[in-house]
Amino acid sequence: RIYEEGRDNIPEHPYLYETDVEISLVGGSCKSPVESFWSGSSPTYILQKATQSEESDSMEESKPDEALSPSELLPKESPGPAALSVGRAKQLVSFYAMVQNPNVTHLGISDLVLLPPLWVRCDGSDPEHTCWIGAEPLRAGKKITGINIYMVSCEGPTADKTCFANLEELKMEHKRRHHSSVVTTKGFAQYELIQVAAIEDTIVESGSNIYVDITWNIVDKILETPPLISAATLNIALEPGDPRSPVYQVYRELQLLLALAEGLKTGVTEWPEPLESESAVELVQEFLTDLKKKLDGDCGSGSKDETEKIKCDAAAVDSYIKSIFSERGDLDFAEQLWCKMRSVSSYQELTDCFTRVIKSLEHGEIQPWIHQGSSSFLRKLIQQSYHGKMEVVSLSGITPVQMLFEIGLDKMKKDYVSFFIGKSRNSLLFQDYFISTSVDLQEQVHRVQKLHHMLEIMVNCRVLLQFRHENLFPLTQICMKYYKENPLNEKHVFQLPIRPALVKKFYQNEHPELWRVEISSGHGAKEVKTMWQVSTNPPVEHVASNNSGLFSDSTVNGSSEERLYFVTMTKCSQVHFT
Repeated sequence: RIYEEGRDNIPEHPYLYETDVEISLVGGSCKSPVESFWSGSSPTYILQKATQSEESDSMEESKPDEALSPSELLPKESPGPAALSVGRAKQLVSFYAMVQNPNVTHLGISDLVLLPPLWVRCDGSDPEHTCWIGAEPLRAGKKITGINIYMVSCEGPTADKTCFANLEELKMEHKRRHHSSVVTTKGFAQYELIQVAAIEDTIVESGSNIYVDITWNIVDKILETPPLISAATLNIALEPGDPRSPVYQVYRELQLLLALAEGLKTGVTEWPEPLESESAVELVQEFLTDLKKKLDGDCGSGSKDETEKIKCDAAAVDSYIKSIFSERGDLDFAEQLWCKMRSVSSYQELTDCFTRVIKSLEHGEIQPWIHQGSSSFLRKLIQQSYHGKMEVVSLSGITPVQMLFEIGLDKMKKDYVSFFIGKSRNSLLFQDYFISTSVDLQEQVHRVQKLHHMLEIMVNCRVLLQFRHENLFPLTQICMKYYKENPLNEKHVFQLPIRPALVKKFYQNEHPELWRVEISSGHGAKEVKTMWQVSTNPPVEHVASNNSGLFSDSTVNGSSEERLYFVTMTKCSQVHFT
């Protein structure tokens, strides 16, 4: 019934079976709880101990007129998934096998259905510490020929490598169990290259990380470093906003733009922390005074000062980062004005700044130059000032917010274009989609956010991993394709196939986060596997530990620290129906 109902849409809620078992059908975009040790088909049945019945029983036992304590009134944290006993799990797998076995006729099932694979959470109470039991139908065309049974055990965490398995012993055990004379081995390792974790000894929560997945054939020993002929995939998840990011100042500039956009939408502007220590009014007045002094026909000379200011801001960053925005010497009046007004911290300050600008334009004290193509209201006023006739501007309501937003949006678009076309040499890749003016302003800001997320990824890969243009070029393609088709998702993991040699220096002397060997024999439907794996994080949610990912207090030879690892073993056996 669950299978039939899940044909079109995966059910949102679990089903209850015999009061003690919850059955969920997991598939699609939902993360599978068994993906760390099984890469089979989707969707999948996940069976676990039912918790609803226990909660309802405890509620029934309490008297209706009995007052509840304050702690009982508070929302309770979810206890997480609950496991069944190993005996109950084996019984459920037996039921699952029977209803698909064509030789079991007494059940009266006329049409056998090929069901999705099934996995049962186990409590590890048996001597092998079994944490999962899985079953997957074997088939020849539409005919079910048997069942693959998986037993997953987990121990740890431990830093004692002497208790780790021996590869030759694992291979011999596999041969004995499956009566095979020839086995093949395949390795998998995952290394964390960059983790945004600590700032001055303070641990902060962050989804930012760069790690590499490496696979190779022919494993010689447990925990061996992958050979350079391996296949590797770089996984990049970078959330903007880290103060240590080389483009953090650009991020803060974007936050002002977003605050203005939100102010236009809601009528209330939440001013972010100013980017400059000096007040915006003082900076704007100095800027206007300087332009007035230089009114000798060279109205664009002020851009040099702004270029130097940007260079000064980026002084602590490596030369590549300084070149990203510092060499843009074509800042027009509106863009330079935005740079002065980035430190605006109140509505009053905003109106004071624009009052001074409009007064200077009206009196002909400045004759600024501006880029063609901008449709901002300020540009319109500047063009009118050339002819000595300016319309009356009422700096009230959302008008000054709109004016600052427009010049900021124009300026930041040009900054990102300068990077992606000028510095990254991606002119063939860059899409008008990201800078289009044919959509509303809110959507334009949304696309600028996408550009910034891509900028963070490119710059961090260049600075942290020392990527060159030939490596950044395909990554830019991947990011642009994703963001043309999807909304902003700062948690998205971008994947880039690479050669291991490109990042070897970052992992060759490091402990892997996950290391796995697969031993297999047989072919096609008769292929069987034994998997041995170590991981710094618990491989299953219901066998969690507070020690995951930490270093052991013990030392090796009195010097180096060792990682704590969970050890997971997956064994496979086949039951043939014919």
